[in-house]
Parts: sequence; C-alpha cells; structure tokens
Amino acid sequence: MTYPSPLHDPEARGFASDNYAGIHPEILEAIGRANGGHQVAYGADVYTRHLQEVFQHHFGAAARAYPVFNGTGANVISLQAMTERWDAVICAESAHINVDEGGAPERVGGLKLLTVPTPLGKLTPALVGRQAWGWGNEHRAQPKVVSITQSTELGTCYSVDEIAAIVEHAHDHDLAVHLDGARIANAAAALGVPMRAFTTDVGVDVVSFGGTKNGIMIGECVVVLNPEAVRGMAFLRKLSMQLASKMRFVSVQFDALLSGDLWLRNASHSNAMAARLEDAVRDVDGVEVQRPVEANSVFATLPAPVTERLQQRYPFYVWDESSGEVRWMTSFDTTEADVDGFVAALRHEMATMRSVPRRAI
Repeated sequence: MTYPSPLHDPEARGFASDNYAGIHPEILEAIGRANGGHQVAYGADVYTRHLQEVFQHHFGAAARAYPVFNGTGANVISLQAMTERWDAVICAESAHINVDEGGAPERVGGLKLLTVPTPLGKLTPALVGRQAWGWGNEHRAQPKVVSITQSTELGTCYSVDEIAAIVEHAHDHDLAVHLDGARIANAAAALGVPMRAFTTDVGVDVVSFGGTKNGIMIGECVVVLNPEAVRGMAFLRKLSMQLASKMRFVSVQFDALLSGDLWLRNASHSNAMAARLEDAVRDVDGVEVQRPVEANSVFATLPAPVTERLQQRYPFYVWDESSGEVRWMTSFDTTEADVDGFVAALRHEMATMRSVPRRAI
C-alpha cells in the first residue's frame, strides 16, 4: 500500500514553540505497542493503572495522576478542585492561566485570578502578600491558591529554595499551591534535581504535568500530591470534557516518557540547544538577550524589519510588539545545525539591514 506524501516539509524546523515539534520515536513506538486487542475504556485499562506507579516513583507514594487532553484542561481542573466558587487564585501577571488560556480559568473554571507583576515571571512570598488579604471580607474573592509556573513563561526557573519559601508562606496563610509544570522536565534538567525536589519534597499540593512540549503526541496529567487539597477531581475531569475514552493511548505515552530517562534526555537536549542559541546571538550587534536563559527559551530584541524577514525562513513569535522583543523556543528535536543555520540567517539579516540606507528601511 502506498501512502501520499506529507503535506509539509519533514525537515523544516523553526523556533516558534516546542509545541511545533513532532512526536518522539520512542513515544510512537509505545503507542503502537498499546494498540493490540481491547482494553477497558475511560482509564480502567492496564496502562493507566500502571501509570500511577510511574508517577509515584517520581513524586512519592501519595501521588495520583489524572491524564487529560491538554494543559489548559489540566490547569482549570486542578484549580477548580482546589477552590470553592467564591475563592481566588494568586498568580504572576505573566502566568499562562492569565495570558494564554483564552479566559478558560474564568469562563470555564469560574475562577477569579489575582495577578501580580513579576519582571522575571517568578512570585515571591512578598509578591504573594500583595494579593493575600481580605479573608472574611464578603466583597472580595477569597485568596485560596497560589499558582506558580516551573519553568516560567519568561524562561526562568525557580530554585528549590524559592519554591519552598513560597509554599511555606502560602501554607502559613491557609493557601494551597499549584504548580503549572508545562515545562517541568526542562526545569528539573536545568536545576539538576529530581522533579519531586521542587514539588513533593517542598509541599506543593497539585501539579499540572506537561508532556506535549517534551515529545509526546497528546495529553497532560493532573498530579495530586496532597489529596487533602482537592475534592471531586475525577468528577471535574469528566465534567470538563477531559476524560479520554481510549485513555490507554494517553497513558502509555507518559509511561514511555517517564519509566526511563527519556523525559530527562529530551529536556536536557532542548535546554542545551537554547544555551547554544543564546551564546551565539549574544555577539550579534543589534541583538540584545533580555533575561537569563535557564530552560529552553531565549528572549531577545531585534529590529522589526529583521524580525519580519527572518520569520519567513524560521517561524518564531513576537513577544512584545512595542519593544521588539521576540521569543525563540528550542525542542527535543532541535539540532545544532538548526541553531547554527538560524544564527547565520540572523547575522545575514542584521548585516543587510545595516548596509541599507536608513530611508530605504
């Protein structure tokens, strides 16, 4: 049987998002292995049952994993299960739940977000304190959860001690802690510690565990670390349309990712490619890296005409139109040649711009 040619160039890569990357071959193989015969639907299959052991290996004996379709679903369900209807969630102004989820926490989850400006995307106990007040005041949504992102939306990583301090402060004020771990593997790789070191071991209550950005095809997991911090998780997953019928094909991906070291290999590689990219662009005249590169993203400013021309060759996003800041993301399948080719193109475009008379730009 012959198959049609792909509709895209399989060799084409860019730096727009790690969501753009394909599926790691080991994940595809695992899906194939799970495909034979019939298995009970809706999570009663052997792969999802085994997945509990896999997550407990990484996060401790109390951990319970609830596979879902996507990160927005994981975040909304997590926060719903941790709050009452009158409660609120404290988060960074740059948090994904505030900026990039289309209002789902508010419209679907019915949650009030209390945001705090954070230049590097990281909350601190003092910053949490700006919104952690008003308990008992019927005119104010009641602060109940602190949500942090690791690694952050700005490419930075919390240290273990920084998260421990937030958790201690939050728990002292009867606040639960949720960690959006869309790129949790990248953070662990960058810090050189197990994932439990900055979650279970410091008292984080619930994690939204990301797999899509680290090589799987589809799916994330809500990982409950503290059962006392949530209620109704299984019902909320179904109610929120995040319960997969053929869940074995979601679960087996996480098994393949986490049972060995694939999660760490993928994350370490994408981090290393970001470091290579940062190192190469720092000496390009007219390009300024904006903040520390601690995971798999590089934020930089460059002239708008260069951005526009470069995007035609390598897709990437403009982060801030007013400042000219762009974001470059690396992935598990980014190669050294990809990085070197991109940097060469960037140098060429910058040199071309400098050689064009100002009135012609």
